[in-house]
Amino acid sequence: MSETLTLLAACLAGGLFGVIFFGGLWWTVGRGVSSQHPVFWFFGSLLLRTSITLTGFYWVSGRQWDRMAACLAGFVLARVAVTYLTRTDAEPIRAAPEASHAP
Repeated sequence: MSETLTLLAACLAGGLFGVIFFGGLWWTVGRGVSSQHPVFWFFGSLLLRTSITLTGFYWVSGRQWDRMAACLAGFVLARVAVTYLTRTDAEPIRAAPEASHAP
């Protein structure tokens, strides 16, 4: 397999890990908010999502920095995609403007 295809495969794998990680986070928040014991949902999900992601990154990278970078790029792109797809149409809360102290 050529180097370009290897890096593309690493990027796609990183995207898959990102969808698992951030999609799992979105799912966990939905379940945890209405749960009697949300700490179990959040902590358990954190352990599971992190272990899947780190194991996947280690396996895909093959101890090569360029594959790790491609995997990370796919992971970040998946974060943007999941954030876009799971957003709500509610108006975001904005901080109050800071007062100017200039004379």
